[in-house]
Amino acid sequence: MTWQSAVLSMIGGMGLLLYGMYVLSEGLQKIAGKRLREALAKLTNNRLTAMGLGALVTILFQSSTATTVILVSLTSASIISLRQTLAVILGADIGTTVTAQLIALKATEISLPIVGIGATIIFFSKRHKYKRIGQVMMGFGLLFLGLKIMADAMHPLRDDPMFEKLLLQLSDNPFLAMIVAALFTFLVHSSAATIGIVMLLAMQHMIMLESAIYLLFGANVGTAFTAVLSSLGSSRESQRVATAHLLFKAVGVLLFLPFVSPLADAMTALTSNAGFQVANVHTFFNVAIAVLFAPFVSQFARLLEFIVPEKKQPDSDVAPKYLDESLFSSPEVAIGMATKEIMHISDHVSDMTKQIYPLLKTYDPDLAEKLYQKEDHIDLLSTATNKYLTHLLRQQLTKDEFNRTMGLVHIVRDYEYIGDIIEKNLMYKAESKHINNLDFSNEGHKDIITMHNKIIELLHVSNTALATSSCMLAEKAKTLQEDIVDLEFRLRMSHIARMQRGAQETVNTSFIHMDVINAYLRISEHLKNIAMALTDEVSCTWHDEALILTPPSEMWEVNGNGKSKAVSKPG
Repeated sequence: MTWQSAVLSMIGGMGLLLYGMYVLSEGLQKIAGKRLREALAKLTNNRLTAMGLGALVTILFQSSTATTVILVSLTSASIISLRQTLAVILGADIGTTVTAQLIALKATEISLPIVGIGATIIFFSKRHKYKRIGQVMMGFGLLFLGLKIMADAMHPLRDDPMFEKLLLQLSDNPFLAMIVAALFTFLVHSSAATIGIVMLLAMQHMIMLESAIYLLFGANVGTAFTAVLSSLGSSRESQRVATAHLLFKAVGVLLFLPFVSPLADAMTALTSNAGFQVANVHTFFNVAIAVLFAPFVSQFARLLEFIVPEKKQPDSDVAPKYLDESLFSSPEVAIGMATKEIMHISDHVSDMTKQIYPLLKTYDPDLAEKLYQKEDHIDLLSTATNKYLTHLLRQQLTKDEFNRTMGLVHIVRDYEYIGDIIEKNLMYKAESKHINNLDFSNEGHKDIITMHNKIIELLHVSNTALATSSCMLAEKAKTLQEDIVDLEFRLRMSHIARMQRGAQETVNTSFIHMDVINAYLRISEHLKNIAMALTDEVSCTWHDEALILTPPSEMWEVNGNGKSKAVSKPG
């Protein structure tokens, strides 16, 4: 009966630990995921700073896997280089050791109060910001509560002959201990779980320190091997990041294996506390790896590029479709292909822009998630296209080719800015309106629909002007944008007049309404820039009097009951 209870408690404790790590990581990514990505992109040029940042991020997320996922996305988008990524990985390995030190400090004893405080914040806070903080606290508490349950389950087993025999076999066969620890880490996808169990065994004097060290080595290799398997079939950059993690750990273990006994003696001399002995070994191992490999990250990056060579990526809706560096010797053709790629970007921008009002009208988390993914696609394509155009500018170009290429650089930048405005301003306002259970007045809806339809019309004209190199449409876009400037002023005055009348819905949504109208105006400015780049930098033709411009197929209107609906506009 003891074994049955222990196994069930171990399974439950493991579940709580893993779920706690998931909740903690999810909460922190919601609070600061984008800011952390931006910090990683800006602060990884210096190796020491990159290592410190990697350690900090991993301490926050309590998972080197979460840090690796962020690094993979940044390297795939060419925001940071593989060399910068390697320094962050070394720091992330140091960050994972903090959990072990907290276990040694018996942080498990305060797990229940932390869970209670986190749950209280979640249930009684109205703002999402505080709910996410509560989620982080609850995840942290559940992590250590799971460890506490496992510790209580293992305590009676210390006197069980079968369990004692099993541990004795592991102690007598170091390589078997490493394989078991690596396999267990792979199965649960968490080195923290394995290391936590090893520490609990050591703290209850069930295993000697040397046996614990071999188990630690296995856990370190196991977590890296998990990353390698999960990266199979993904991008080459992802595979290089995962391979780097595995090589760091494997080489580190091979270097430390001959010195297990001296290492155990040194840690025993430092402290008599078994928990701190294991935690200190884990910390020393990862710090030593970081110190050893940090000076050679550039050479290591080249080695990884040799081990995991580039492969030709298949065509997809997200990857660049038309950028071919072999065309640089024919700048005219290369410029044409870059223009087609920019039209590919414009398709994504059009899809995002058309969904602004539907999201403002009725917030849909699934639609919001699709738009966030769409913005990531725009960023990826814009980065690749800008890199392509920058390389093209280094070729021998005529004055006309140089001007056209520079014009395309400005156009790419403006499309990317539009995606940023939609993500950081309009989508944020839509979510805020939904969270606070607010709605615009009928007049407010009508104003936003009017502005939305004008933006859709301008978007259609600007994109068509780019696709056809039509100066006539470029001039039409300029006129439309001037109309939108006048419209924004009239809508602002109309909104102020409604506020003076004391309309409650208008007062409640005033800041959101004005910010939405202003964001639309900023989008119109970038669309005008895109169209006018044709007349400023690009040679375009004026013989397009016969060009028939088909209006956007879907617009919005408010009916007599104050309800908005999509309507078809005849050509």
